[in-house]
Amino acid sequence: MKSVFKLELEEAKIMIAAGIEAAKAVNSAETICVVDDGGYLLALERMNGARNTSPDMAIAKAFTASGHRRSTHLFTQPGGPATIHGEAFGIHAMMPGKFAIFVGGFPIVVNGTVIGGVGVSGGNGEDDITVGVAALRALQSYLGNSYTVETEPDIKK
Repeated sequence: MKSVFKLELEEAKIMIAAGIEAAKAVNSAETICVVDDGGYLLALERMNGARNTSPDMAIAKAFTASGHRRSTHLFTQPGGPATIHGEAFGIHAMMPGKFAIFVGGFPIVVNGTVIGGVGVSGGNGEDDITVGVAALRALQSYLGNSYTVETEPDIKK
């Protein structure tokens, strides 16, 4: 039998709060979403002024990052799996509205295991990355040195 970590609402709220602070620092109105390891919504917050399309996009980014265990922007980088010659070309068409292959989704990896995803939508790509990384770093800070949280933007597990 295997023991597993489970992401809970308390951690999700901490991540979202840190993301909001980072979004304010770069003057970007964002929606930040945290999902569990199954891609199911734990928490979502849409900042004042964030686009009305950003909640759905943030959820899709978090779902994709959690389920495919990689940062969403890695799908379309040169040689990435969703590029024309990649093994996953067209994958986003298999799950319309749920699968995102652009910047802003990050798997939440604790001690080498994906336990969820964070999705950020509303800013430009750099803003979304800044906010997502801030959320991951907040989780590391909250959990302390007993756990290792991946906090770099390019995550692939």
